[in-house]
Amino acid sequence: MRIRELMEQRGLQCVQLADAMGVTPACITKWVHGTAYPSADKLPRLASVLDCTIDALYGREPPGVEEKNAS
Repeated sequence: MRIRELMEQRGLQCVQLADAMGVTPACITKWVHGTAYPSADKLPRLASVLDCTIDALYGREPPGVEEKNAS
C-alpha cells in the first residue's frame, strides 16, 4: 500500500492520520510498514482522508483510466 507516500504528499503525520481514522498511531505504523492492513470497512475513510481513490492506495489506476506508462 502507498499510505506512507500519500501521507507525505499531504503533510500528514502518523498521529494526525490515526486521529482522523479513529485508530491508534501504532495501527497506522503497522499499515505503513505492511505488518498489518486496514480492514475493508476502513478503506473508504482512508481514501477520503488521504484524498485519493481506494485504487490509488494500492498503486493502481481506477478502472477505465489508462496507465501513464502503458505502451
